[in-house]
Amino acid sequence: MKYSAANRAIVFAMMLLPTLMNAAEPIRHTIRFPNPETNYAEVEATVQTDGQPVIELMMAVWTPGSYLVRDYSGKVESEHAEAADGTPLTVRKSKKNRWAIETGGAAEVRFSYRLYCREMSVRSNWVEADFAIIVGAATFLARAEPGGALIDSQHEVRLELPENWAASHSALPVADNAYAAANFDELLDSPILAGNLAQYDFEVDGVPHSLVNLGEGSVWDGPKSAVDVEKITRAEIEFWGGTPYKNYSFLNAITESGGGLEHKNSTLVMANRWATSTRENYLKWLYLISHEFFHAWNVKRLRPVELGPFDYETEVYTTSLWVVEGLTSYYDPLIVRRAGLSTTEEYLKELSREITVLETAPARLTHGLSDSSFDAWIKYYRRSENTANSVVSYYGKGALVGLLLDVHIRKLTNDQKSLDDVMRSAYERYSGETGYTQAQFRQVVNDVAGQDVGSWIAERVDEPGELNYDEFLEWFGLRFAPAKEQKEPAPAWLGFDTRQQEGRLHVAKVQRDGPGYAGGVNAEDELLAINGYRVTPEGLADRLKAFHPGDQLSLLVSRREQIVSLAVTAGEAPGEDRWKLEADPGATEAQKARLAAWLGTD
Repeated sequence: MKYSAANRAIVFAMMLLPTLMNAAEPIRHTIRFPNPETNYAEVEATVQTDGQPVIELMMAVWTPGSYLVRDYSGKVESEHAEAADGTPLTVRKSKKNRWAIETGGAAEVRFSYRLYCREMSVRSNWVEADFAIIVGAATFLARAEPGGALIDSQHEVRLELPENWAASHSALPVADNAYAAANFDELLDSPILAGNLAQYDFEVDGVPHSLVNLGEGSVWDGPKSAVDVEKITRAEIEFWGGTPYKNYSFLNAITESGGGLEHKNSTLVMANRWATSTRENYLKWLYLISHEFFHAWNVKRLRPVELGPFDYETEVYTTSLWVVEGLTSYYDPLIVRRAGLSTTEEYLKELSREITVLETAPARLTHGLSDSSFDAWIKYYRRSENTANSVVSYYGKGALVGLLLDVHIRKLTNDQKSLDDVMRSAYERYSGETGYTQAQFRQVVNDVAGQDVGSWIAERVDEPGELNYDEFLEWFGLRFAPAKEQKEPAPAWLGFDTRQQEGRLHVAKVQRDGPGYAGGVNAEDELLAINGYRVTPEGLADRLKAFHPGDQLSLLVSRREQIVSLAVTAGEAPGEDRWKLEADPGATEAQKARLAAWLGTD
């Protein structure tokens, strides 16, 4: 492991790599930050017109890996076009994300705009006094045929950094202290961090990798995080059997936020600065790193046929996000365990949490994984008070289906094959240009398992319903911990969550088939009283201890200023310990050996 200080460059001029010099003139982007404290960046794109009287520029409306139309052009302001000599040119909006420019015969057009950058997520831009996070889809333009398809072009970008910013970093190719993108896909797939960065470099099998931390301060443990990222990197490269890239960057924005987004040669993740200080939060961050890095293979190269080439202006539908995200979610804590960064107990705790989340989600009984994947554009990323009732997570349930499929294959093959072999075999067959169909991926599973498991998969992926964990528990000698004997009767459970708002107690969301749902409680109702007695926001939990499952309660609520009385039969809350995994005291030596072979030993 070696540490290299961030490059103290103020201006990064983006130039073409030598191998690209014989291609057409690139689109040249310049990003400036004259007043970053205002959350604005200024962008200028210089575009060749090829003698056309009108050219059209487009901006993506979504970014790969996050399946929601985000309409990035809504953050664009003060558009202006001019010729190389400064002559103003007429520009008009042709679509919500397109601009048509009358060239007036100019060979080159400069199109400039201001970009409001204040959405803290891995899918969008953020600019403030000390740093910038630049996401390609939310920033850059490409040339398109008027009203038609994208025109393939190379791209250069030039960043003019404020004096107090030391460097920028991206996974884009570098030449003569500059970056270059071979096409629009590569440009949009390469986020940029700029500011004061701590960079940790290491090599695996001769391939350079970097962990780049933005915002370490005096709190985040940079050296420790770099050592552990390298361990995850080595474990996943060993899993897949090699590196499919020439370099890879882990861009870690320590910005008191969360989330991650995969890219072909990098990932952008966000973290809380205190995450390295507590074991639980640090493990979550390691799981996130493991998840996003696994995507360098599973989705960025091994992908469903629908996910490429990208149409950046239209939703792209697939039923295979349970493979893309679900199976990746299965492996992210498993790889951390296999890398020696967590214990068996910690892994089983994380798995117990995933099971609990699914088993307390009403949508598991009404929505299948395939439908959830297809509807990601209109449901998964559009959260509401009804999400738990209407969306089953292709992350969480997909991970558990991956777990059960792994065990099923192991049992069918007498532990000679596993889901690991499925992933590697699928990668060998379909990591090229075309991707795989749903049927092709399932055929790979059949080939590895040595028999047709199509109906097994269809039952768990295509149809809603409960998952059965018996085969998993039996194979590894595990069990769900017996329920603890309660010394006191369980408190009443109403089946809805609440929030405080201006000193009032409001219903936040109502769980389908829970007591409140059956009694007619609505989201946004203000809860006033139970059985005729006032309930304060701070006193609800204690009040419910006075009642027990089966009690008939009268709830008084205010619904848009109308007082409504509702009859609710109290229930019992789903126990968080009901799905707590532990070793079965009666496990055989064979079961213990299989568990150790799967997870490794502590």
